[in-house]
Amino acid sequence: MKDLIGKLVDVYGPSGHEGQVRALIEGLARDAADEIRTDAMGNLIALKRGTGGGKRIMIAAHMDEIALIVSYVDKKGFLRVGRVGGVFLPTLIGSQVRFANGVTGVVAREKWLTGGSTSQLPKWEEVYIDVGATSPEDAPVGVGDVGVFVQPFADLGTRIVGKAMDDRVGCAIALQALRTMGESPNDVYFCFTVQEEVGTRGALVSAFGVEPEVGVAIDVTDTGDTPESQPMSVSLGEGPAIKVMDSGFLTHPGVKDWMIGSAERLDIPYQLEVLLAGSTDARAIQTSRAGVPAGCISIPTRYVHTQSEMVDMGDVEGSVRLLVDLVTQPVTF
Repeated sequence: MKDLIGKLVDVYGPSGHEGQVRALIEGLARDAADEIRTDAMGNLIALKRGTGGGKRIMIAAHMDEIALIVSYVDKKGFLRVGRVGGVFLPTLIGSQVRFANGVTGVVAREKWLTGGSTSQLPKWEEVYIDVGATSPEDAPVGVGDVGVFVQPFADLGTRIVGKAMDDRVGCAIALQALRTMGESPNDVYFCFTVQEEVGTRGALVSAFGVEPEVGVAIDVTDTGDTPESQPMSVSLGEGPAIKVMDSGFLTHPGVKDWMIGSAERLDIPYQLEVLLAGSTDARAIQTSRAGVPAGCISIPTRYVHTQSEMVDMGDVEGSVRLLVDLVTQPVTF
């Protein structure tokens, strides 16, 4: 699993530009799926057909990652930028980004070392990317080009760190479940979705096409286990978190109880998650067509939406076990 996650987080795949991630996942999923296709939005949908008598289940994990987009190139070749998804300014200065053509740049701010107060947070209008250019004509990227963060994958033993764990770790869990699940009465649609970070757009489209009877998103969530963190009943290493609520979604009670029952039957440690900000593809699935009972398996993650997101392998492996059980057993609500 570590090797799989390491490959997935390293691939370039900002919102709207998920092609490289999709190609990697498709190559790994093709032998395990009975049918695989890409829809008009760019979602990759891998179907594992059931033996009959079960439900049509949609599993969603998003392929895209947060990024910076070039909005203007000034006369000295510095790139002014906007954000694609939830990028936090305090984490940016001094970091590196990589564009689709391989160009790397440094994120900086005006008055970085010449009179700017280190106690003041940067503003978006102060931030730029330096790619070593001296003029707009010299710049190897331009308006509309998108850069993702550069950060090496790190294996810390039971814990791993990398950029884009949100949500490549969810993609890895879904992919591993697809490749290891046995027979099931259910038709299971593993949907690797696009553009989640800019409004769960891909999941809305794929859910409309799949018409699931049950939906489960696999995504990351914050933790409350670091020094002076906001209190939250989710910690690294305590098992997958079964979502109860976030700012855009309330889990269907039947789905929540179904997940809890599965975890308890298999003796998988689990946590209950109430997230006060943010949402996932589960919201889009739930509101598709006439509505879908939906829930979410959340992976406890420290430093979400930074260049160094940390997860625990025990939580990852527990999530795989839980997901495999959910999709291979009769739906019990």
